[in-house]
Amino acid sequence: MQTGSNRANRTESGCGEFNNLTKWNMTTIAMFGAAGKIGRQAVELLGNRGHQVRALVHQSPVPGDHVTCVKGSVVQASDCAEVVRGSEIVIQLATTKEDADTFFDVSLRGTFNILEACRIAGGVRQFILLSGDAAQGIWFYPHPRPINEETPLAAYPGYYAFSKVMEETMTRQYQIQYGLRATILRSSWVFEGDDLLNHFSILKNVNPAEPGHGFGEVSGEVLELVRSGQERIPVLVDGAGDPFTRHIVHIDDLMHALDQVLGNEQAIGRDYNIAAADPFQYRQAADYISAKLGVPTIDIPNPQYHSFSIDISRARQEIGYAPANDFRRMADRAIAARRDSECP
Repeated sequence: MQTGSNRANRTESGCGEFNNLTKWNMTTIAMFGAAGKIGRQAVELLGNRGHQVRALVHQSPVPGDHVTCVKGSVVQASDCAEVVRGSEIVIQLATTKEDADTFFDVSLRGTFNILEACRIAGGVRQFILLSGDAAQGIWFYPHPRPINEETPLAAYPGYYAFSKVMEETMTRQYQIQYGLRATILRSSWVFEGDDLLNHFSILKNVNPAEPGHGFGEVSGEVLELVRSGQERIPVLVDGAGDPFTRHIVHIDDLMHALDQVLGNEQAIGRDYNIAAADPFQYRQAADYISAKLGVPTIDIPNPQYHSFSIDISRARQEIGYAPANDFRRMADRAIAARRDSECP
């Protein structure tokens, strides 16, 4: 289990000094999606652990002396096989969002190609899939109890959530059919830098690309504020005016979870919901940010949504997951990141 001093060390950097449960003497780790938001942090984590990384690179290069880049695409089975070859652990992070033209090839065909590469290679000791709470429907559907690993998969409308359900389903089938040694990390919405301030902004969220991350239909008052460039901190409420409760996670805590499952025999064949220690309530959260920034709040009804929370007790008990970032700490870090970015 992780000590308080270890938790304190993983505060401001993407990859701090984590408690290491790894029992294997691992060499090369194959990674797909290494150039993405989460992938970059994962590459740094693996470098800090002393591992070599073989990363599939489609467009963006992946820096690091410990990284070997293989040019190619997850759409090509041969490229996936080349990256997996000789690796003991394979990490699948590659995904797309709400893009009808690419989601099937990247998320579905790509995951299939990677799973096939693992099956054929034969020496993979752990396949790690990064899934998301979108696979369990989050606030699109009522959840009278906290969402846990027994909550059925139920994608909400859109391509991204559907792809996560399919990725998990394929992974489970490869466990059943071929004995794949798999671990699924089902992460809440991941925040880093000033992402949290972007979410608590009417100027950035009136018409987002991904369902569930914005504010849906908004009033004429809100549209006028947006047109005139006047910022407000949104309080998302239901049809009765009651603020929603929601769960998210900081990227540092997700990296902590990844560190805890890498090479961990306890995690083989298991899936884990990964989120902050507690959910947040929108009015309390908006009031906190409003007081820090001096920006007024505004209620925005979203009667189509439902409050939800995530049960992380399995991850706590089995892999020693101990998230260090609650909402206020995430907000404080987001404000500091925004100010740092604005400094000349």
